[in-house]
Amino acid sequence: MTPLMSKDLIVHFENMIYLPFVLTILHKDREMIDTMPFKLKRPYLQMVDQAIKCAENDLRTTRIYMKRQQYRILKGKKDDLFTEYVFYYNGYEDHRKYMHFQLRNRTEELIGMYLSLTGPVENPLP
Repeated sequence: MTPLMSKDLIVHFENMIYLPFVLTILHKDREMIDTMPFKLKRPYLQMVDQAIKCAENDLRTTRIYMKRQQYRILKGKKDDLFTEYVFYYNGYEDHRKYMHFQLRNRTEELIGMYLSLTGPVENPLP
């Protein structure tokens, strides 16, 4: 029987699942914005670029933590409904299945969070 993982540890493992999805989608969105006929592209590109920077920073931090702790995650079996991930930590192995719509919904939620981190721009005029 494997010991229960702490919530903090689960967050790190799930960051290794979700953040690559987030970055892939943000990069594709950036390319689409760049090719679309917007009159003013720069604000949209800046917002997406800032979200990409934040997500990359979080992924980098998570990778460093995982490497120092000697934790690993591997993608296991995949079928029509689930994708399995195997978490290796402290000599234990934990198999977890994630439903595809759960992965999509959480990725969408994280993208919204990263895009909102850019924050509103204050009006410089009185």
